[in-house]
Amino acid sequence: MVAIDINCDMGESFGNYTMGRDEEVMPYITSANVAGGFHAGDPHVMRETVTLAEEHDVGVGIHPGLPDMMGFGRRTMDATPDEVRDYVVYQLGALMGFAEWADVDVQHVKPHGAMYSMLSESDEHARAVMEAVLEVDPDLIYLATDMNIYEVAQEYDDLDAVFEGYVDLDYRPDRTLIVEKEKAAADPDLVADRVVSIATRGEVEAVDGTTIDVPADSICIHGDAPNAVEVLETIHDRLESEEIELTRLDDLA
Repeated sequence: MVAIDINCDMGESFGNYTMGRDEEVMPYITSANVAGGFHAGDPHVMRETVTLAEEHDVGVGIHPGLPDMMGFGRRTMDATPDEVRDYVVYQLGALMGFAEWADVDVQHVKPHGAMYSMLSESDEHARAVMEAVLEVDPDLIYLATDMNIYEVAQEYDDLDAVFEGYVDLDYRPDRTLIVEKEKAAADPDLVADRVVSIATRGEVEAVDGTTIDVPADSICIHGDAPNAVEVLETIHDRLESEEIELTRLDDLA
């Protein structure tokens, strides 16, 4: 049986500001990347998101970012490997506290925005984070957003790493993503086609029409897209017709 995980960034609201459509999207995903309070989120939102995930049997992971709430964690910062490591451990610890309170396990780690870019560009930063993850909990899964990070993760025999693909964004031929400043509505059928292609063949069509390898066991859907629920409903229908199983990360790794 072919299986795939659907993950989504969650818990990015804070104070009086609402980001994303967590309550609408949660029933359609299998893993939630919960903001840790640095780029978005706050303690109350973190608790609510963990509780919502538990209600829908969705796996919970930390989505740690750089301490840059005004820039939503997408601005470049000058941070040492040790500093980035500590940012991740701090946010992971916060999520673990709420997870223990809700009697759920934290299953994975997926860095956000500029932090992810930093880890992709610097093996030293990536290793510092991965080694810290192993020290905190060797059962945690590292969700690798690109092949550079995934290859570094392969250096650690004890680290479970899962490669992640994207279906509501376009890939360039070099497997980098085209990220628009404003999220437009995605074509549900096109996105569903991409999910099936990644799940069954480990490949997807790039923006120039070439076929590129995307050997992913988890795909990310952006829950703040205008038609995210319609996209997810179409994906579910397509997976059912193709007999592809939806499975949480902790059952895949």
